[in-house]
Amino acid sequence: MPPCWMALKKLHGWSAWLLMTFALLHLVNHLIGLAGVEAHIAVMSSLREVYRVPVVETVLLASVALQACSGLLLVVRGWRQRRGLVPWMQAGSGTYLAFFLLNHVGAVMYGRMVMNLDTNIHFAAAGFFAHPFQFFFAPYYFLAVWMLFIHLGCAAYWRVQDRSELVRVLAVGLPAGMGLAISLLILLVLSGTLHPFNVPAKYLAVFGAHP
Repeated sequence: MPPCWMALKKLHGWSAWLLMTFALLHLVNHLIGLAGVEAHIAVMSSLREVYRVPVVETVLLASVALQACSGLLLVVRGWRQRRGLVPWMQAGSGTYLAFFLLNHVGAVMYGRMVMNLDTNIHFAAAGFFAHPFQFFFAPYYFLAVWMLFIHLGCAAYWRVQDRSELVRVLAVGLPAGMGLAISLLILLVLSGTLHPFNVPAKYLAVFGAHP
């Protein structure tokens, strides 16, 4: 691999560690929503004191752009060399995550800066309460979480190449199974299935819906 591609791959890996830390905290925050919306918002408020510090937020946003763009470039570059299920799982999950990151972060920033909305759980859940947008947002969020864990599993797979086949299978399978369960739980939170909640009208108005 040429030096420029090696450098890009290293940058992709470094930004991945930073975003993975944030993403896992973000998912834990959503899982706390299993205890209710109030618990979710309380934890989010505490986390925002760290990740909304201007310097930290700037680094995170730059990492999102770097991760998405470098990931897509690496997917395209390795298209013809890719062989086997795991390489294609890694490419497919990475491609979905790149588009999700750009779209999701863009929507959050637009909601905050242009629409003056507090992009909390109500912002994320509004689409579930505005028919027919739930048919888009349910798979949209489900796949984002699941693809994240599949991508992490694929990364783990390459680190255990000298181990037994069982270990390599588990390296991918365990994160994928965990991600599947977490995806379903987060959908239960956002859809208000476990703890019904009312989404304020200003969030529903984004989709042309009303309480």
